[in-house]
Amino acid sequence: MSAQPPPFPTQVDVVVAGGGPTGLFLATELSHRGVSCVVLEPREELDWLHPRAKTTNARTMTHLRRLGLADALREAAPLTPQWSDHVAFCTSLVGRELTRFRHAFQLDAGRYGPQPECGQQVAQPVVEQVLRAGLEASDAAHLALGVRLDRSTDLGADGVETVAVDADGTEHRIRSRFLVGADGVGSTVRRGLGVRLEGGSAAKSNLGLLFRSARLAESVALDPAVQYWVVGREYAGMVGPMDLDGLWWAIVQGYDPAAPQFAGVGPQEVLRSLVGADVDVELLAEDPWTARMLLAPTYRVGNVLLAGDAAHANPPWGGHGFNTCVGDAANLAWKLAGVVHGWAGPGLLDSYEPERRPVARRTIAEAQRNGEVLADDLMDDDLDRPGAAGDAARARAAQALAVKESEFHSLGLVLGYHYAGSPIVADELADAPLEDPVRYEPSTAPGCLLPHHWIDASTSLYDVLGADFTVLLRAAPGAVTHDDTAYVETGLVDAGLGVPVTVRTVPWSPESAAWPDPWLLVRPDQHVAWRGSSLAGLVGALRRAVGRAAGAPDDLTAPCTARTTRSSS
Repeated sequence: MSAQPPPFPTQVDVVVAGGGPTGLFLATELSHRGVSCVVLEPREELDWLHPRAKTTNARTMTHLRRLGLADALREAAPLTPQWSDHVAFCTSLVGRELTRFRHAFQLDAGRYGPQPECGQQVAQPVVEQVLRAGLEASDAAHLALGVRLDRSTDLGADGVETVAVDADGTEHRIRSRFLVGADGVGSTVRRGLGVRLEGGSAAKSNLGLLFRSARLAESVALDPAVQYWVVGREYAGMVGPMDLDGLWWAIVQGYDPAAPQFAGVGPQEVLRSLVGADVDVELLAEDPWTARMLLAPTYRVGNVLLAGDAAHANPPWGGHGFNTCVGDAANLAWKLAGVVHGWAGPGLLDSYEPERRPVARRTIAEAQRNGEVLADDLMDDDLDRPGAAGDAARARAAQALAVKESEFHSLGLVLGYHYAGSPIVADELADAPLEDPVRYEPSTAPGCLLPHHWIDASTSLYDVLGADFTVLLRAAPGAVTHDDTAYVETGLVDAGLGVPVTVRTVPWSPESAAWPDPWLLVRPDQHVAWRGSSLAGLVGALRRAVGRAAGAPDDLTAPCTARTTRSSS
């Protein structure tokens, strides 16, 4: 007798509309934090013909590490960072190379320094598959496939009533504390709020292609790359492997079916032109699209919040869109958990929009700048010619491509965003580093990402953080003592703190010596909330800092219970 599916939940803490990467990650982290949720996703099957995002950056991989899913994603990914970390610009895949960007997208063959995890080249459906599997193993989450959100009503103090409809038209009513719209650019949730995305679209369109070719890999004359940008005479765009077994993707840039060069020309012919050889092409899918630069004016209305593409849409140049969406979910999950578990102050959930909306605005602007120079902007009849004319054309193209560095070496954008000025972090605006898309300057200024280092061969600093707030003490050089942490632990416990706080000691190292102050309060999302320099008045200052970080009004300390696990490894 087959097992019966679990009953459809009628009451949960959080309803998540949309089971793409944003909604799946949000629900997975909520379930890890003991928050019950249901994900409403109309697609029963994953869309393998439209791979969408292909770059999971170092920050997103580190978020997945927190949830125990980083290794599962790497095992599922057909390409490893060791295979290639290059992006190559060329006249064709059998032609001349113009320039090459190494160590792109935080791909790294060895142990990565800036984060516990390096980037991973992998298609979005693989990410969703891993997240679905992780979510289905959870007792706190229900993944409702083939079910769409139809409508919702914000009931104020009574939460939200959501009406969901499954494939056969059956309605399901769900009561929840909160509803999160993670249902994409065409979000039903956002439309129901009357919120419109603001912005515009790029002037030129593109054509995405997925295809198989048995002979393409052996025809490529250039060294391996995760992306080949082809600057041709007739057509321009990008070609890259999905795996090492003949599956490829391409983007034809500046695609206009009404333009003379595309009239009467099929995708297979365009692909062969980009490759530069008469290879076999089995076309699997076509996907015309135009880059959009859109941002919601608000991320929250009452008990309803927006995340991911429902709140913003940016061009794909640099691979930041999907990763920014996961960043939203990581910021929002612990705040929702704080409200559900009763330790959050009224300002905690209010901090979501002022922290995440500026990150989306900056990311959109940077991706838009990256899109100002694309392969089709550099087409030149002389690029593939021998002799002085060809040399000069290739030198011009290589020089023009220098502006693409921020697209492939964007560590400052990936790790350097900060929440300085947020109402829930300490006021030290002057100490926050300048935001640069390429250069990442690690800093313990409140609001910044906790600077990472390896404690030993296999233990990351991030591995010793607690699940919620963590008070970190950098031990004195040459000594590891628990006297100071015991004093802080006792003080926090005696204060009757109800916000979950872990106190941990980490050994001194040259990397941690860069911290200007030995005491740090680290948020659940690994951003610094406060820093302190001495024991004098430390417990009182920490109580105020924890209260502020938990969203308590006027820096008042919320009632909490401290957890006091130490690490001195």
